[in-house]
This record gives sequence, C-alpha cells and structure tokens, in this order.
Amino acid sequence: MEDTAISLDHIANLILTAPTKELYHASISWFEKLGFKAIMTESSVETTATWMQLFSTSASIHDTSLKIVCAPSGTKKLSASVKMDWRSMPAVATITTNTLKAIEALFASLPWAYQRYSVPKKNGADSSEFTVIYTHDPMNNLLIFTDKPNPFEVSRKPSEPATEAASAPAEAPTAQSEARGKRRKIAILTSGGDAPGMNAAVRGVVRAAIIRGCDAYAVHEGYQGLVDGGNMIRKMGWDDVQGYLSTGGTVIGTARCKAFRERPGRLLAARNLVKEGIDALVVCGGDGSLTGADLFRSEWPGLLEELVKTDELTSEEAGKYAHLNIVGLVGSIDNDMSSTDITIGAVTCLHRICESIDSISSTASSHSRAFVVEVMGRHCGWLALMAGIATGADFIFIPERPPSGENWRDNMCAEIKAHRDLGKRKTIVIVCEGAIDSNLNPITSKDMMDLLTDRLHLDTRMTILGHVQRGGKPCAFDRNLATMQGVEAVEAVLASKPDIPSPMIGMNENKITRTDLMKAVALTGEVAKAIGRKDFIGAMELRDPAFNQQYAQFMAITTAVPIDESAETKKNSLRIGIINVGAPAGGMNAAVRAAVRYARNRGHVPFGIHNGFPGLMAGQVKELKWMDVDGWIAHGGSELGTNRDQPSLDLGMVSYQLQKFNLQSLILVGGFEAYTACLEMNNARNVYPAFCMPMVHIPATISNNVPGTEFSLGCDTSLNAIMDACDAIKQSATASRKRVFVV
Repeated sequence: MEDTAISLDHIANLILTAPTKELYHASISWFEKLGFKAIMTESSVETTATWMQLFSTSASIHDTSLKIVCAPSGTKKLSASVKMDWRSMPAVATITTNTLKAIEALFASLPWAYQRYSVPKKNGADSSEFTVIYTHDPMNNLLIFTDKPNPFEVSRKPSEPATEAASAPAEAPTAQSEARGKRRKIAILTSGGDAPGMNAAVRGVVRAAIIRGCDAYAVHEGYQGLVDGGNMIRKMGWDDVQGYLSTGGTVIGTARCKAFRERPGRLLAARNLVKEGIDALVVCGGDGSLTGADLFRSEWPGLLEELVKTDELTSEEAGKYAHLNIVGLVGSIDNDMSSTDITIGAVTCLHRICESIDSISSTASSHSRAFVVEVMGRHCGWLALMAGIATGADFIFIPERPPSGENWRDNMCAEIKAHRDLGKRKTIVIVCEGAIDSNLNPITSKDMMDLLTDRLHLDTRMTILGHVQRGGKPCAFDRNLATMQGVEAVEAVLASKPDIPSPMIGMNENKITRTDLMKAVALTGEVAKAIGRKDFIGAMELRDPAFNQQYAQFMAITTAVPIDESAETKKNSLRIGIINVGAPAGGMNAAVRAAVRYARNRGHVPFGIHNGFPGLMAGQVKELKWMDVDGWIAHGGSELGTNRDQPSLDLGMVSYQLQKFNLQSLILVGGFEAYTACLEMNNARNVYPAFCMPMVHIPATISNNVPGTEFSLGCDTSLNAIMDACDAIKQSATASRKRVFVV
C-alpha cells in the first residue's frame, strides 16, 4: 500500500464512533491494514480517541484524516460532506484512489467481504465507465472506493445550477451489467416433508452467499417452483431471512411435484434457472429429494441442448451455464440418511416426542395405566429408540430390530408383570410406524393396546403423535446444525467442479463434512433392502455405529434382572458409590439412574452419596435399588443433592467414610468441580490407600468446560432454555424500534 494514494473525497476529517472497546480496537487494526497510521491517542473518563492519518504520495490527491472514538453511549458521527445513500446503502464516504487495482489486491488477500462493479456513466457527454469497490469496516460503515473523483456527479456547465438529478445516486447495476461470469447466483429450495431447522438452513445459505459476494435466490414451493419459474424464484437479501431461525417448518414452502419427475418438467426447470442466471442449487430434503436433484444435474447438458434446439435458449445462454452445481442438505426428522450422524430436524422432533411422553407419563402414573405411543419412522427406528432411552420407556418396536422368537408377546407380558410386581405404576410402549416382527408382519399400536388390555388386563390408552412431531420452532441444536451446514453448502458450491460428484453436507463425530451424495443415498436404500430380506443384523450394521451401541444400552437398563445371590456373584460384585459434585445440571439424574440400573443388572451394589462431599463426610450414604430411581430420567436438578465443596475440605474423613461403607469404586457426576475432586483424590493415593480404587468422572455442567469431552450433560438443556428466553424477549424487542435487550 506504500505506493497507493487514497483520499476521502473532499473530506478533511471523518469521525467514527465505536460502541465497544472491542470494535474500537478492531477498527484501528482494520484501517492500519488499509494504510492509515495512528498519530495520536488521547483518553478521558468517558471516551478514548485515536487520530489516524493517510499521507498521500500524489500531489493531486489530498491527505486523509480519520478519528476513531470509543464511546459506549455514543453514536456514529460523520462530517457534513460525506456522500450518503449510494444505491440506497448507508455509505460513510466515497474514497478515491489512483491505484484501485492495489486496493482490490489487498482486499483479495485479506478475509474481508467486498464487491466490485464497473458502472457506465450516462450523464451528459461523458459515457466512460468507472469502477466501484465497496466494503464494510468492523463498525459496519460502508466505504466506497473508486478510480474517478466524484463518480456519481452529473457533468454540467459551470454556470448551470445543480438539479435534482445531479445529486441523485447512480442507477443500481442490473443483472445484465453485473459480470455474470464472476458473480455467482446460488438458489436454495426445500423439498419433501418439512423439518424444523429448514428455515435456518435457508438463512445460512442466503447470508453466506451474500458474504461471499454471490447473489442468493429462494425457490418457493420446492421443485414445483423450479418448474413454474417466474415469481417462484426470488432474489433474497440479508433482511429477507430475518426471523427465520426461530420459525418452524419452511417459509419458502415445499410441495410434491409430479411434473419434475418427468423430463418435460425438468426441461422447464432448467430453462427457468438459466433465464435467472442460476447455475448452483442447494436442495434441503430427504433422500428422494436429493436423488431428484442429482438426476437433474446428470441430465443438465442434455436438457440445455434440447432447449437450444427448440429455441427456448440461445447457444450463448447455454454456454454460460453449461454445468449445474448441486449440493444436498439432509432435512429429515427420521434421521434415516447414511453417511451422517444426524439430520436437520431430527433432534427437534425427538424433543416433541419426549415432551409428549413426559406429559403422558404423569397421567399414566396417576391412574396406573399403560400407554402405547406411536411415533414417526417408516424405515428408520432412530426416533423410537432415542425416545425410549430419553423417557425410560418399557418397550420399543423398530423396523431394524424386530422382537425375536415366536413367543415374544409372552416374554413382553412377563417382563411388564415383573416390573408391576416391583411397584411400577405405569407402562410406556413406543411403536415406530414402520415396526415389524421377524416375519415382516406389521406391528401396530392398536395391536399393542389390545395385547396389554386382553392379556394383562391393564387400563391401556393409545396415542398417535402424528404431525405434532414435525411442528413448532426448532431447538438450539437444529438451528446451529442447519446454519453451519448452510454455510458449508455455499463453500461447497464455490469449490465445485464439473468432474466432482454432487456433495452432501453431513455431520460426523461433531464435525461438518462433505460426502458423495449418491453414495449416501445408495447406502440409505441398502437398509430397507436388508430388512426386506430379513437380514436384521445387517440392517443394524448399516446404521451408524452409535445406533447399535444405543440399542444395547437401552436393553441393558430397561429390564430388571433378578438378583443372583450365589457366592460367586457376590465375590465378583463391586460396591459402587455415586456422588454429584458442583452445580446441578440437566441430565444428572438420568446419569445416576442409568448407572444404578446397569450396575444392579450386572450384579453390583450401587450406593447413593447425598449432598456431595459434605454428605459423604457426614455418612449420608444409602444403597439404591431398581425402583428407587424410577422416574428420575425426566427430573431436573439433582435428586441426590450436590454442592461445590471439594474432598480437600477433609481428605481424612472422606477416606474414613469410604472405608466404613466399604465403597470399592466411585462415580462422580458433575462439572469442573467433580473433575478437580477426582484429581485431588488421585493425587492423595500415596497418603490415603482408600483412594486406590476405580474413579470415573461423568461431565455434567451447563458451562461445557470440562476437558476431554465435546459435550457435558446439561449444556444442551441450558442452551435451549436460553434460546426460549431470547425468543420471547425478541418479540418485545421487535415491537419497539428503540429498545435494546442485553441478555
């Protein structure tokens, strides 16, 4: 930048006010990269100000002065001669430079979003072009760089008075004048069944496209909008997707489209995209929608060739858009797509199911009833499985793992009776809509209700949740997932090449990934084929590895195993202490429940330590039995009681109580305090032999700050509570233009 001469056109002094220290320092750093030098800084009680100067090397361009002020209660201040409202945007200043190419090269080398236009001047006799580059500083002030002084001023004779037209901004560049080859146009559509989070995906794609210098379009009503064209394909601005994050369903609509399944319909869709100048399409939907998108891409060259022959397109138009980029986002509440751990909408749907079953559980317990709940999932049992774990259901029926044996009904009734004999007052059975037995015969919720009523004489009710599962605003996880995947979809479009297969954006091991779209679709179809040939082991293996593990864990803690009183079992059993440490967090009780039931089913004896380490020092230790933790899975807080005190309060007494109750292992459920407590006892093993035993820490903290894990118990529940509060606050905030909320 040393050889670049820049000036703010006819502005001697420009004052910018930053509302925070962070923006103040970021702005100074930003202008320094542009070539400004800080020459003086002064501070007062209320403000801090830095004067920055750009010394020009050209005699024809003036030196430029800039003052940046940090004033938390201040507002943006501009000198009176600043040119405003170029293309209806809040411009701070027009900046002229005699080396515009150097400016553009600088922007290209830095992670700054900017845009470039070559705009013809049509005023008077001057018809030459001028170049405009505009960008935003960290305070969101718009700076316009140009290679001509006064680019928006109308040429007139010295004696001619200024007219209204003379002070008007230049006409906005049209789609035809915007260098089609350099400025990409990316469209997004939602197709198939709606899923919570689809709107967040649309928002992510639109805003990421704008930031990356592309034009964003939304195709309304799914593939039907592609076929119909016209107003169904609309350009989207930054503010057009405001409020999308907290809105359920899909604002841009989805529809079944028979026309797109036929080649004539796809011909119309191709024509409409080319006429809009769009050659990149992001599709958010299930495997059927994504298969249709990839077929569209494979046929694209032939479709354009046919459109040229029928004079629907010119050869020039077809040549400009010879390749169609397709990127898939999986929007499916069933979580049935292979090659990704989770799909957009699945977690929110699981929330709806859990909320419904929690509500059902209270009335079931009150009347000692049984409830059969039907959930969605025609070919995938993920919702039923995860809901079974999360609500403590007694039985689940899923298509991948049907009940084994011909007498499974007898076994089921025997287990339910055993649980009732232990004192359980309710029975919850979750049936997936695609549930089958080992002979591929359907298992319906009506069948289960009749079985429990006729054989066990239980007062049984049936509830089909239906489309309640799809509705409502998305949870925090789906908002974040859809936003991150939407941004990645834009990056995939920009990196796409004709010889690269269409990518599908997924999530694996908590990382956003790109995989081959059609390979993922093919693997998804293999699950249904395996079920069709009764290869249920193969069907389970085709699901992600966690699916098998989660099913095994559900089975391990759902059925009460009779206690084996043999001497051999007692010899190998452990006395396990379970303690909560630190602040309460959602999921603590569920972790204790799972540990207690799993331990008892393996022949071990679990003990609950009440009120943290002070409770242990006071001897508040009690054996926990199967029914002692019944219902804990849905309880918030800590049923055992917890506090932040550490064992270092009295290591000797902690050691004594562990020996007194003959506790041979310890499970600590809690946050960073539990982590440090475990560390303290580990470091004291050479002094206190009682600490020389297995000690396991289960992270549980809303802060999610425990080393060694990506997620802690409670952080997701807390995030959803924050999100719900902010959604409610937003309604009040948007009602008043001058109201600001700090949360």
